[in-house]
Amino acid sequence: MLRQWLTLFGHRSMILLLLAINIPGTLYGFYWYWGQLQNTPPQFLIFVPDSPTASLFFVFVLIAFLWKKNWPIIEALAAVTLIKYGIWAVVMNASTGLLGGSLNWQHYMLIFSHAGMALQALIYSPYFRIKSWHLAIAAIWTLHNDFIDYFFGMHPYLSSYLMPHISSVAVFTVSLSVLSILTVYFVSVRNKQLKLTIQ
Repeated sequence: MLRQWLTLFGHRSMILLLLAINIPGTLYGFYWYWGQLQNTPPQFLIFVPDSPTASLFFVFVLIAFLWKKNWPIIEALAAVTLIKYGIWAVVMNASTGLLGGSLNWQHYMLIFSHAGMALQALIYSPYFRIKSWHLAIAAIWTLHNDFIDYFFGMHPYLSSYLMPHISSVAVFTVSLSVLSILTVYFVSVRNKQLKLTIQ
């Protein structure tokens, strides 16, 4: 049953639909970071736009699928970062509300769109051809990004309600990176039983 349901996401029409969603979403994500990027030292620019970079990785994965190709390193980067930043944005926006902040339509849009990012990674994990060394590269990228974000202060702008808890945010972020890496390992690297083909 699970295999039959998942094969729906391997059809060309579904991939084209997801590209139609993810490409504008990625462009909007880079636009959302534009103000922060203008104030970012050049050597850190690549590490700042976390979520749109994750969805950009996934766009490349989907394009490769249309060519009936797999790019395992990009798949590993996409899987880990989609899960991580998808969950991270949901938790950060929800936490702002729980701490007394007022949530507007943009907050809810970010919550639902980022939840979709994480869900995409899990749905497409059976189509990935990630090996341990691909995941190791993604792990280094992700944890190095955390170091840049919280040692040099390049993390995404946080609400005034969250900034007093920046140390806890940093611990949560690194923990989420580790959890995301382990999730990809168990669902895409270790699990060899469920492998699907793009149609």
